[in-house]
Amino acid sequence: MTRCIFVVGGVMSGIGKGVTAASIAKLLKDRGFSVTTIKIDPYVNVDAGTMNPIEHGEVFVTADGMECDQDIGTYERFLNQNVPGLNSITTGQIYRAVIERERGLEYEGRCVEVVPDIPEEVIRRLRLAAKKSKAAFLVVEIGGTAGEYQNVLFLEAARLLRLKEPKSVAVVLVSYVPIPKALFEMKTKPTQQAARMLQEAGLPPDIIVARAATIIDGPRRKKIALFCNVEENDVFSAPDTSPIYAVPTILEQEGLLERLLKKHFGMRCPRRKQARIQQWQKMLTNIHASQKPVRIAIIGKYFASGNFVLPDVYLSVIEAVKHAAWALRLKPEITWLHAEEYEKNPKKLRELSKFSGVIVPGGFGERGVEGKIRAIQYLRTKKVPFLGLCLGMQLAVVEYARHVAGLTRAHSTEINVKTPYPVIDLMPEQMILLKEKRLGGSMRLGTYPCKITPRTTAFTLYKKSRATASRQKNILIQERHRHRYEVNNNFRKKLEKKGLLFSGINPQRDLVEIIELKKHPFFIATQFHPELSSRPLMPHPLFSGFIRAAKKKTPR
Repeated sequence: MTRCIFVVGGVMSGIGKGVTAASIAKLLKDRGFSVTTIKIDPYVNVDAGTMNPIEHGEVFVTADGMECDQDIGTYERFLNQNVPGLNSITTGQIYRAVIERERGLEYEGRCVEVVPDIPEEVIRRLRLAAKKSKAAFLVVEIGGTAGEYQNVLFLEAARLLRLKEPKSVAVVLVSYVPIPKALFEMKTKPTQQAARMLQEAGLPPDIIVARAATIIDGPRRKKIALFCNVEENDVFSAPDTSPIYAVPTILEQEGLLERLLKKHFGMRCPRRKQARIQQWQKMLTNIHASQKPVRIAIIGKYFASGNFVLPDVYLSVIEAVKHAAWALRLKPEITWLHAEEYEKNPKKLRELSKFSGVIVPGGFGERGVEGKIRAIQYLRTKKVPFLGLCLGMQLAVVEYARHVAGLTRAHSTEINVKTPYPVIDLMPEQMILLKEKRLGGSMRLGTYPCKITPRTTAFTLYKKSRATASRQKNILIQERHRHRYEVNNNFRKKLEKKGLLFSGINPQRDLVEIIELKKHPFFIATQFHPELSSRPLMPHPLFSGFIRAAKKKTPR
């Protein structure tokens, strides 16, 4: 029997449901259980691919090509395993599936209703995920917070499943316990209300994880238990901590999993696998031992929202930088730079010399593009370590074509369809999709192979990595993609003659995947997204090489 643990949020978003779900899944895996994680998002979009990242945060891409919520990335990093696209569920997917089944007379002519048919479709998807993964446990995070109308049908699915299989379902409420500055006291009322709203949905919590700035004391724990209809031993404290990778250790010390297994599933709690504990603890030790700073700048355009900075837009990039820095016992100091400012004031480019290394990540659209191109030119000529990702690689090609190859009006047709030198252009099938306005889920998505050219920096870095360590002369890697535009092969020879090295090529379509420069401390850019497959226990080799080069540079 596959057991299902639903993780639901209370009070507000952003309190750490995803990290809590990932931590519970990791603790289960550490004890030898097979486990998979699922994220249910209440939005009507079929997937996350068409949403503005400023509104929704990073769009994560699974190995099999699903554009989904960033929590899927958190699960992968904690579990050190891929999560299939099937495990990303949205309201849009569920309604579309039910309507398509109704159109095909699969409901045998009966009246199709929101309840129970929508929740039943959710349950069908959960069972399918369990069957395909052969997991002993499903950890299912339900997006939103208790009391919202958007996720009520998903709560209803959990209720129906627990009604059918009471011994195989548990509900964990992750709720915020604030400490207002003016009161100097931890207040439990918001969590009480969240639990009450969950009970109104017919889904009383079995476990409450209380998120607060500090550890919850005895009186607050007792009050939460009393008014939320659980025992004191079912209330667990999850104080703010950095890094997030320490959360499984905190929940382990609190005894959450042992309580969950013994009381709510009637199971013995096995000991954790010692090798896994030691590996994770070594990583945490490295993090706390990291004292020497390495200053990394990220030039983007999506992280500003009014007076606030939203780093979640580039979450996987941030985590990949951290993974690589921590492995070298370095303390990453990340600074956000706005690409548009370099268009308004080119003199600001001088500030790039203050950093150990600079990343230009992915993105879409014209805004900030010329600022990024100017920044890349500065990084190239001033020998500052540079790592370009997706759009960052495309703009590096444009910059090189303009300022080295003499193609002064070179550009990407995404930005300028009339450029006489379209060094970045659409593939034929993408042109058809754009004309037909079939935009959602139609980019080049998921994992594709890339053959690395010997005697290049990329070859050396992948050769050293655990995943590809080998004596073989050729290296074929697999990396995740999310883009429509490619390097135009009609300009490759000209660019190569001028010194641009194409060190990674997709062998199926002869498409450029990696570019680099010689006689530079570190100048590499990729069409794929290496950040999506970086893990805390296994930093991505390209990020490791970038941070190693940044470590050698002394900022001016």
